[in-house]
Amino acid sequence: MRLSSLFTLALATNVAVASSGWFSKAAYNKWHQTELERWLSDNSIPYPTPADRKDLENLIQKNWDTYAVAPYKDWDTDKLASYLKQKGVETKDSAASNKDSLLSQVQSSWYETEDKAQTAWTDTKTWFLDTWSDSTLKSFADKHGIPVPQPRNRDTLLQKVRSNYETVAKKLGETASYPGDWLYESWTESDLKEWLDTHGVPAPQPTSRDKLIASVRRNSRLAYLKSQDQLAAASASANSAYGTLTDKIIDAWSDSQLKEFCDKNSIPVPQGTKTNELRALVRKHRAEFLGDTLSGSAASAYGAATSKAGNEYARATNDASLAAQDAFNRAVDSWSDSRLKAYLDARGVPVPQASKTEELRALVRRNSHKAASGFTAWTWQDLSYDNLRKYLVNSGNDAAKKVGESSSATRDELVDAAQSVYASASSAGGVSYASATSFLAQATQTAKDNVFDTWSESELKAYLDSYGVPVPQGSTMNELIAEARKQSTYFKYGTTNPVNTAFAKIGESVKGAYQWVMGHLVAGSEVAKKKADDAKNEL
Repeated sequence: MRLSSLFTLALATNVAVASSGWFSKAAYNKWHQTELERWLSDNSIPYPTPADRKDLENLIQKNWDTYAVAPYKDWDTDKLASYLKQKGVETKDSAASNKDSLLSQVQSSWYETEDKAQTAWTDTKTWFLDTWSDSTLKSFADKHGIPVPQPRNRDTLLQKVRSNYETVAKKLGETASYPGDWLYESWTESDLKEWLDTHGVPAPQPTSRDKLIASVRRNSRLAYLKSQDQLAAASASANSAYGTLTDKIIDAWSDSQLKEFCDKNSIPVPQGTKTNELRALVRKHRAEFLGDTLSGSAASAYGAATSKAGNEYARATNDASLAAQDAFNRAVDSWSDSRLKAYLDARGVPVPQASKTEELRALVRRNSHKAASGFTAWTWQDLSYDNLRKYLVNSGNDAAKKVGESSSATRDELVDAAQSVYASASSAGGVSYASATSFLAQATQTAKDNVFDTWSESELKAYLDSYGVPVPQGSTMNELIAEARKQSTYFKYGTTNPVNTAFAKIGESVKGAYQWVMGHLVAGSEVAKKKADDAKNEL
């Protein structure tokens, strides 16, 4: 059975891969000790001082589920019932007083699954910043010298701040997984209180700046989830409004009806706009809101290409191209939010505030034709142990050299150190940056097809985990290497020039199937269609 089939089977049967050590390791296991203490303090959980790291981790483990993953488990019946009412879930009178029944209903309608919550805490920057206002984002960018192109719209602000977040933390010598007060240095007390008011969180009494920051930090995940839920509801409402809005209806509406629709849907209308201009404005916003993604276009075109008569050469070419697009779409269906955002960041594509997973996937598909621009912090993840060590030892950074020379350094530690040095070099420019990019160019050129061949099984599984790709038990090393190579290729190249880049690197069996199609484009209609379908299924 092919690995792709195994992955599908694993998802369909809910294989409990979370129980394996490489996946189940909680986010806080990688936190700095000060972050462990900060999290406990923020949640008013007493801990001994001085404390051993293991004691702190054990204490967090006992409270993690209640505070970070499923906070509703500690709610009383009134709060549980209130949440269900807010979500539009009806409760029977008998169930209203039964806490277990209410808990079960809340769990079923909660914003996210427990697995997704665990994953979210491994990369806090992908959601922490989404709850910030435009002004606090701008203040942070200005304070830390982050260049943001004009006009400073929210999506661009978020993308720039998020991509520079870890670099700023490194410069300040601060931690970034569960960030300290440094993150809010550019906020006034009014900003902190406004955030709490906006997200329905009572300000601590008596108040102080430290308590306000702790409250903002502690409630950021829940605030993010609520904002996503509200955004989804607003999108559904707009979708309903635009989805039934045909051209015939727009043409039949009077001037006042068109203006009323614009007012209800927050469409700005310049003074003196004529009726035909109003119709064009409504059509423009409808097209923007309901714009098809590449995957939707591909599915439609694929059906059309295989059914209508015409030039067989063009038809078979289209089938093969669409098979490539479809293969990419199916790959990103398993990607985690952090990997989707990283794909977009690597291409300079702004990520809209509070984007849901499916919206991120749609944006990735829309940019599937774009290759990553140059080298990014993610490039280091694909390098071998030897190359990582070599770079760190010769980086000119004493701390990095120490990590590179350490025989006990894990792969994650080597990658983190390399990313940190690269981020600093990228920010500083000059010789150190030129040296880093030169090293990356040589290392990636040398690796080519044998990348991942020297990796251990645990390294490969951890790498696939960073994409959100589950690995079924019993997968062979060759299957793991092939899947890692495939995911890496899609991340770097998207669907750009598949023959020379992406699909040439996926693996011999896949490449052979794809090239068979490309080599028989002049075949008859049915043969060309069949082979294109075969390639689509194989990819």
